[in-house]
Amino acid sequence: MSGLPILSLITFTPLLGALLIAFLPSSQPNLIRRVALGTALATWVLSLILFVAFTSQQAGFQFKEAADWIPSFGIQYKVGVDGISLLMVLLTTTLTWISILASFGPIKDRVKGYMVSFLVLEVGMIGVFVALDLFLFYIFWEIVLVPMYLIIGIWGGANRIYATMKFVLYTLVGSLLMLVAIMATAFAFQAAHGSWAGAFDFEQLQRFAASGSFGNNFQLLAFLALFLAFAIKVPMFPFHTWLPDAHTEAPTAGSVILAGVLLKLGAYGLIRFAVPLFPYAAHTFAWPIIVLSVIAIVYGAIVSIVQPDLKRLIAYSSVSHMGFVTLGIFVFTAPALQGAILQMINHGLITGGLFLLVGVVYERTHDRSIAKMGGLAAVMPLWSTVFGFFILASAGLPGLSGFVGEFLVFVGSFTYAPAIAVASIIVMVLAATYLLWMFQRVAFGPVSDFLSGLGDRLTDMSRVEFMTLAPLAALIVVLGLFPSLVLDLLNGPVQTFLAAAGVAVGG
Repeated sequence: MSGLPILSLITFTPLLGALLIAFLPSSQPNLIRRVALGTALATWVLSLILFVAFTSQQAGFQFKEAADWIPSFGIQYKVGVDGISLLMVLLTTTLTWISILASFGPIKDRVKGYMVSFLVLEVGMIGVFVALDLFLFYIFWEIVLVPMYLIIGIWGGANRIYATMKFVLYTLVGSLLMLVAIMATAFAFQAAHGSWAGAFDFEQLQRFAASGSFGNNFQLLAFLALFLAFAIKVPMFPFHTWLPDAHTEAPTAGSVILAGVLLKLGAYGLIRFAVPLFPYAAHTFAWPIIVLSVIAIVYGAIVSIVQPDLKRLIAYSSVSHMGFVTLGIFVFTAPALQGAILQMINHGLITGGLFLLVGVVYERTHDRSIAKMGGLAAVMPLWSTVFGFFILASAGLPGLSGFVGEFLVFVGSFTYAPAIAVASIIVMVLAATYLLWMFQRVAFGPVSDFLSGLGDRLTDMSRVEFMTLAPLAALIVVLGLFPSLVLDLLNGPVQTFLAAAGVAVGG
């Protein structure tokens, strides 16, 4: 791996695929699909090579690449990975090729534009996770917005324009706040050093923050701006209202990426930038954020119970599950933070699978109403079996990956504030309630009149549909039985995070 720009290869291979597809004739959609899938698979293989070459015992960022971009302002193209960003890159590349494969059947119009959008989206998502320059991070963050806007706005459902505008407006507000915080941070660094060199370099800024050079009042304002940007993307309560509409109107693969990766951008930003750079402010705002996280956990579960639409139910369950992530971040204990990061991975795999399964039924019925789906187990037994597996994983069944992440958050939260942990544990009962009740209504009982009227159109899962779900199911089992595969990668980054956050504790 010496001298090989592996991170740049992973980041920009999808862009090469998008450029190649742009020159292919639109009249050959099958060729376009194969090129898109081949590009995504090549990116995935590169990420697996990165995983194999990564050294978990080595501290700091690995495979760093740096080149001057705008030298007069100290802006660089600088990338690198630690255990956290490595896991996020693997999650992104895995879900991208699965989503593209899952789009082969449903996406029949404007295939060329769709595949280009998806590959450009992958460039932005990977770039966010590997960027070590704040300006570069912001550029990749903004790149993500455009293809997601197109994917929902062009290939989405009947109310896609409303959902897209809501998604864009929320995200743009957060992006502007982030840009203000980034520029203010760079100006503060430049004022202290008399030079722009390193003003956007995360590693230099982190050392600057560790020395206590950011004033307390500055930290409060800068952290608040970053927090609002990341909280909107998570999304935390009460900034979550764009999510159910975006999920409901997005095509199936769009929902998979939205839940599996895009929501993680906000949580990653909190872990990577907001807390380490502004620890005093992070501790100052910790309790309000913890309270909002618990509200999100409870609120998401309660609202999910009454949802009549399968997609909206899963969307609101994401609000609840991501509440565990933000809770784990801001209790500032090692088990809770490990659990939060593991939960980010678990949520991507499990909820991505659930959206794929809803998409399978929607392609046959063109409906997502729970009330109309009664008796699916009788006509789609394979689908119902796989759906039941993902439901149990989402409910936190021991032995599957969903259990481990939430358990670690509970343990870490209990040492911080027992009442918070107890309140979160109670929600697990609500989660089992709405998930199992939904599954019972959809899978069992007599076949509904609506399904009976579909006749031979209601077929079980195809081979391709099963292929999109099998890797996710395998990973859920493997990580449930062997969570150390992930946790071993997190020991160093978690200790680094806690050391950075501990600056405020000492004074």
